[in-house]
Amino acid sequence: MTLPTDFQFSQGSLQDYVDCPRRFQLRYLLRLAWPAVEVEPVLENEWHLRQGAAFHRLAHQHVLGLSPDRLSSMVTDKDLSRWWHNYLNSAPADPAGLHYPEVALSAPVSGHRLVAKYDLIAVGPGRRAVILDWKTSRKQPRRKWLAERLQTRVYPYLLVRAGSHLNEGEPFQPEQVEMVYWFANFPEDPERFLYDAAQYDADSDYLASLIEEIKSLEDDDFPLTTQEWRCRYCPYRSLCRRGVRAGPFDEAESEPEEAGLQIALDFEQIAEIEY
Repeated sequence: MTLPTDFQFSQGSLQDYVDCPRRFQLRYLLRLAWPAVEVEPVLENEWHLRQGAAFHRLAHQHVLGLSPDRLSSMVTDKDLSRWWHNYLNSAPADPAGLHYPEVALSAPVSGHRLVAKYDLIAVGPGRRAVILDWKTSRKQPRRKWLAERLQTRVYPYLLVRAGSHLNEGEPFQPEQVEMVYWFANFPEDPERFLYDAAQYDADSDYLASLIEEIKSLEDDDFPLTTQEWRCRYCPYRSLCRRGVRAGPFDEAESEPEEAGLQIALDFEQIAEIEY
């Protein structure tokens, strides 16, 4: 099955391809629903995802102007309460100016749309743009791992490519853009990634070549990953004869670089939940 002409890429689908071309094929081309869990215990993982989505809703409503006291009255879970307290007291300062929560951007890349949904884009004096992304991971990933994630490349790139309507019709220059990951469990340790023209050019070439590579593949050209440890957290592992049991929740977050984090807990799943 070839790539449909109307297929839209996201950081999540591109990350799937980079992690395992076969998983990309099964999930996005064949649209195969496989009855296997990604993480055990299942209920603990599902609860974490729900709470992560609930935190994103709280932050979204706060940016829209709802009273912190009113929002706080709706928080009963202890983890969510702690995250919310950390957000109100230690969220990274963003530029005074215009705030665009839950905004979606897209641009054509190699004949397909590349799309992204942002937690918050803050545009301040001098038209500086800060991409703020909320994370509820129980362990904080290493900076090197974050730098290599497709989200870290796609989000600033698309803001420069397609964010002019957020800047009075003028495209943002790469040097005006910064991406910040803020961790609800580690409120004093956000990770900041400054952008520049060299990185923008590198991302433009890389994303175009990645999509061209995917477009060129035939049905038999989507190999399994050679890094079999990734399969522990993939629902297709039994289909691919790479094991039966799901990987443990605690190990997935304790060493995300080694667990592969297809689940990525909130890096992919929560980021792409529609609410």
